[in-house]
Amino acid sequence: MNSITPTAASTPSVSEGRPTAEEAEAAVRVLLRWAGDDPTREGLRDTPKRVVKSYKELFSGYTVDPVSLLERTFEEVEGYDEIVLLRDIRLESYCEHHMVPIIGRCHVAYLPNRRVVGISKLARVVDAYAKRLQIQEKLTVQIAGTIDQVLQPHGVGVVIEAGHQCMTTRGVHKPGVSMVTSRMLGAFRNDFATRRELLSMIGQRSPGSFDT
Repeated sequence: MNSITPTAASTPSVSEGRPTAEEAEAAVRVLLRWAGDDPTREGLRDTPKRVVKSYKELFSGYTVDPVSLLERTFEEVEGYDEIVLLRDIRLESYCEHHMVPIIGRCHVAYLPNRRVVGISKLARVVDAYAKRLQIQEKLTVQIAGTIDQVLQPHGVGVVIEAGHQCMTTRGVHKPGVSMVTSRMLGAFRNDFATRRELLSMIGQRSPGSFDT
């Protein structure tokens, strides 16, 4: 079975050199000035505090250990051994190259091996990795690898569909474009019929849209 052991990069700790809130606010003022505005004017006076507060929420994944989210499992499943799929998990992340939003949906599936986990925990694992500076390819691998490592199921499948504002609101300016990435482990990688069943289950929904 394929597995990925989370590294220091996937579960980072806050270093001793982390700037204070006051230093972060000062940095925001510099950026406001660089953009051509006056951080002392009434409308921007409290913006640095608001930005720093919002960053705590937007990047809260750095303070969460995804592995610990999955450690409580349940074995009373009456022998259930079919696909468990949590579909259309809202995904909000930020591009590590331009720090602009990546917004879309994530589908997470696994084939249980005697035990299952609460479905809310799967969504929390997605958030734990998404609420960091990311690229979609790495995000997909991290989610699948952690589920595979902790639950040790017969298979894990993760598919992410997302719009990237780094190419819709800047650069090439191509709105309406979505990027799809997948990571298949175990039975989903090795058994074509099982993989096809999963992709069919993911596709059984009405077309949606991304808030991009």
